[in-house]
Amino acid sequence: MNHSLHITTQRLELLPCSLKVAQAVVAKNKSEVERLLGVRVPDEWYASEVLDFFPIYAQMLINDPSQLGWGVWLMIHIADSTLIGDLGFGGKPDEQGTTEMGYEVISAYRQQGFAFEAVEALVNFAFTQPELQRIISDSPDNHVASIRILEKLGMQEINRDENLIKWELKLGSR
Repeated sequence: MNHSLHITTQRLELLPCSLKVAQAVVAKNKSEVERLLGVRVPDEWYASEVLDFFPIYAQMLINDPSQLGWGVWLMIHIADSTLIGDLGFGGKPDEQGTTEMGYEVISAYRQQGFAFEAVEALVNFAFTQPELQRIISDSPDNHVASIRILEKLGMQEINRDENLIKWELKLGSR
C-alpha cells in the first residue's frame, strides 16, 4: 500500500495502527498507546470488537510489514484529540483483488456521522491502490445505522445468511 499513510477529513485523522501501537494494545498498556498516539484513549475503546484482532494484526505486521494500511486504522477526533473508533481491512487484497472491511465507533461519538466520514475516506484512499478491486463487508440485518452507512457508500447487498447481510463495493461502481 502507498506509504503516505495518513488521511485527514473535516473532523478526523485516520492513522494506520503501527506495530508498536498494536503491541501496546495487546499488552493492554493504555498509557503507552496514548503516548505513542499523542491522544486520549477512552476506556470504552478497549471493549471494542476489534481488540480480538490485535494479536493477529500484530503478527501480520511482524511477518509482513507491507500489511500496514491493510489492517487496523485508528479514528482520531481532531477537536477532542481522542481515539473514537477504528476501521480497516482484514489484510491485503486476495488474488481476486478483494479485501474485507469493518469499522466501529465508541458510543459517545455515534450518530454524528463519524463512521461514514471515516469509512468513505478510507474506501476512497484504498481504491487508489492498484491491487484493490473489491471491498466486502458484513452487517447484522437489524443494525440500521451500519446498513445505512454501507448503502450510502454505494455498497450492494450480495447475500443474506441467518441474521447477516454481506455487502460489496467494486472499483468504479460509485
